[in-house]
Amino acid sequence: MNLANKLTMSRIFLVPVFMIVLLSNIPYHTYIAACIFLLAAITDTLDGYIARSRNQITKLGKLIDPLADKILVTAAFVCLVQMGEISAWVVVLILSREFTISILRAVAASEGIVIAASWWGKAKTLTQMIAIFFILLDNYPFRLIDFPFSTIALYAAVILTIVSGIDYLYLNRAVFKE
Repeated sequence: MNLANKLTMSRIFLVPVFMIVLLSNIPYHTYIAACIFLLAAITDTLDGYIARSRNQITKLGKLIDPLADKILVTAAFVCLVQMGEISAWVVVLILSREFTISILRAVAASEGIVIAASWWGKAKTLTQMIAIFFILLDNYPFRLIDFPFSTIALYAAVILTIVSGIDYLYLNRAVFKE
């Protein structure tokens, strides 16, 4: 397993650590969880950079990288709903898109086609991660100037979730034709 794929796997292994810290009662748990989340999110950028710069892009990497993103983001969103920080409808919409695209990828893979992340998908993931991070920080530092950045980021993530889902389905519609 190359370094890029090891970084992707580390993102998956950070998820339970993130969740345990976030849902604990230790002092500053949300800030510590935000740091863990940020570390995991950075591996998303780093693994892709390393894979491209070392010409180590693999089929495994193309499959587990989006999966690692989904696991991290899903865990964070579900925890935030449990904590009462965001509405469940947001998470249901985001998870519906994720399940749909995962099914699309599975069907494509059964036909020997690997669907790599698109620009819209990457933008969606980035905005979701930004929204989660600032929700974890209770909108700091933007709350100091009474600017609802985390809320705006969350709704931007919802919009990009919808747009990217439509984009994947449209561009890969041939996968569903018999």
